[in-house]
Amino acid sequence: MQINDFKKALALLVFSVVAVSASAQKYPDGLVDKSVAVVGNEMISISQLESEVQMMMAQGMASDRNMRCEVLEQMMISKLFLMQARLDSLTVNNDMVDAELQNRIDNIRTRLGGDENVEAYFKKPIYKLRQEWREALMDQNLIQEMQKNVASAVPDLTPYDVQQYIDTTEEQDLPIVPIKYQLSQICIYPDREAANMAVKERLLDIRERIMNGEKFSVLARLYSQDPGTAMRGGELGMASKSVYWPAFSDAAMALKPGIVSQIVETPDGFHLIEVLEKKGDMFNARHILLKPEYTDEDREKAFATLDSLKTELQNGAVSFDLAARFYSQDPATRTNGGQMSDPNTGSAYFEIDQLKPEDYNAIKDLKEGEISEPFESRDNEGRSGNTVYKIIRLDKIIPSHTASFTNDYTMLMEQAKNELSMKAIDDFINEKLATTYIVIDPLFRECTFDYDGWYSKFRETE
Repeated sequence: MQINDFKKALALLVFSVVAVSASAQKYPDGLVDKSVAVVGNEMISISQLESEVQMMMAQGMASDRNMRCEVLEQMMISKLFLMQARLDSLTVNNDMVDAELQNRIDNIRTRLGGDENVEAYFKKPIYKLRQEWREALMDQNLIQEMQKNVASAVPDLTPYDVQQYIDTTEEQDLPIVPIKYQLSQICIYPDREAANMAVKERLLDIRERIMNGEKFSVLARLYSQDPGTAMRGGELGMASKSVYWPAFSDAAMALKPGIVSQIVETPDGFHLIEVLEKKGDMFNARHILLKPEYTDEDREKAFATLDSLKTELQNGAVSFDLAARFYSQDPATRTNGGQMSDPNTGSAYFEIDQLKPEDYNAIKDLKEGEISEPFESRDNEGRSGNTVYKIIRLDKIIPSHTASFTNDYTMLMEQAKNELSMKAIDDFINEKLATTYIVIDPLFRECTFDYDGWYSKFRETE
């Protein structure tokens, strides 16, 4: 059984060590702290368990089982790997720990709204939390390295091994390869310079109105194109500067509270910023976001060009490759003759959910070799992308099918090796459960654990 990943959730709840109760166990009244599990020479206390639960909740995570039971099991499993890592003299990657520590701090400070709220939530000063979290992350780094070592002990698979995996696996348990598309495109952008100039003029007019006494928050509600903040008068909330585009955070950090910035450009568009409060490397600000808007004339002009290109392509007057290199304005694909690739994986094949809705709607009824009508879409810049007009040729369709040795060897090899790696981890855990001194407090006797070996480890009640 593999270690479960905690699922995302939005709730932020505060738990205290003394008064927390859960469906599977209830802490006795007046209990301050005690050991709830001993794994080898490692102890887990209630305070450590509750601290971990608080951390999970503060980061917006939740579980589909009783959280304390699940967290306790993961902590005990971690102790098994940590003990072996120390026996094997594994070393900590301090650069990775420092980066993860800063990311954790920025995330929690942003979620809870600043250092004071973090300290109130965890009932500890920031410096103490940083120290504790760093120690925990150092252990976590050792645990991860040990898990990698156990998983990597699985030998590389040969084609014979992969064929054996296919032969011994029920067909319904083999992976299903979803339908995939190979695509090429020719893109034309609208007149960005004119649109950018127009949006800057609008923002300059809004800024002048603010300078003349109108409230920033009122104008943000009226004009800002950031739907997440417009109804709050443009207010972002206290957050670490690291969560914003560098140009945005640099401009905000340079402002004094109450001062309105000049126009700031980011991949999301153009902003006016008013800082409300700054604390260290965190700030709370209002902003008004405007995005370039394009005219019907831009669209009609681009569509006319693309429609003419499509006709030339269908008549064989020019190849798609040459037309893309000469006419397309998308730098990511024009040098490849228009061939598209997934920006996240680099693959030339797209599954349906990897395509933008506009792109999929344009090609869903095409046959191989056919070219779409001109349509409007978005590129991959910023959070929402910029307007672009395009035609797409459907180069190839790979129908959905059960993975086969001939066509999907790499996928099958990875799945087979992954299953062997997970079995190696399970075998390691079960072996350590059988040979390690472990005692669990009866408070958790009603928990449902993934590994049966825990159930023989409960301390007898006196």
